[in-house]
Amino acid sequence: MQTQDILTDLGKKLVSNSLTDERLLAETGNSQQSVMILPDANVVKLGGQSLIDRGRSAVFPVIEEIAENLKTHKMIIGTGAGTRARHAYSVGLDLTLPTGVLSVLGTFVSMQNARMIHYLLAKHGVPFIEPGQFPQLPLYLEQRRAAVFFGMPPYTFWQKNPAVGRIPPHRTDTGTYLVSEVFGCKRMIYVKDEEGLYTADPKKDKHATFIPEITVAELKAKDLQDVVVERAVLDIMENAQHQREIQIINGLVPGNLTKALNGEKIGTIIKAD
Repeated sequence: MQTQDILTDLGKKLVSNSLTDERLLAETGNSQQSVMILPDANVVKLGGQSLIDRGRSAVFPVIEEIAENLKTHKMIIGTGAGTRARHAYSVGLDLTLPTGVLSVLGTFVSMQNARMIHYLLAKHGVPFIEPGQFPQLPLYLEQRRAAVFFGMPPYTFWQKNPAVGRIPPHRTDTGTYLVSEVFGCKRMIYVKDEEGLYTADPKKDKHATFIPEITVAELKAKDLQDVVVERAVLDIMENAQHQREIQIINGLVPGNLTKALNGEKIGTIIKAD
């Protein structure tokens, strides 16, 4: 039997045509939705500057809350890079290093934070994993209910240049979101130090108004100077197949993470539609 005989009609077109053909690419989206690999897992992103950099007073209560939820919720825990990455970016920019190299610097800071969170959760058997270990993630979740990873996507030198400036556009918010989208996870929860999205940075503008729920289109139409998540996340959400919603909560308030894991509408909800 020849290979062509076992191919679907679409398969034959993919073999014989260019993958830059827009009409052919459109056909690849007409089939059924891709499988949700980990539909019962929650992706939880711990902010670097907003949470981890605050040290013991902010981190320990969240660690305890994560431990308390291990029996009822599976969690894939990503870490931000925070202030130390900003320091590295500033030095790298002064040395005129390109975006891809800055991405490498940010990746290692995010990894440091992930290892610290892992050590704090180690007594509960929660492992730290790197990108090469993601094929074992389902096993870790089944046995230990959680795993810790660094939030920076592993693009490093292959990070695309931003439209403005040289700071890597796909950072830890984006990396954790992509995990939730690709694995078809239940929720994407960002744990930060504010209630959620505001019309301006509430730390700098006392007149900033809280926004409890909004769509990506509405948020982009507002053209805010500052948003609570990386703009790359909003761009990716527009074409997402699985993770069409994200939630931003204040991790400094005890119990907020548990409420979010339980599906309560606290903080800010941003929807793709």
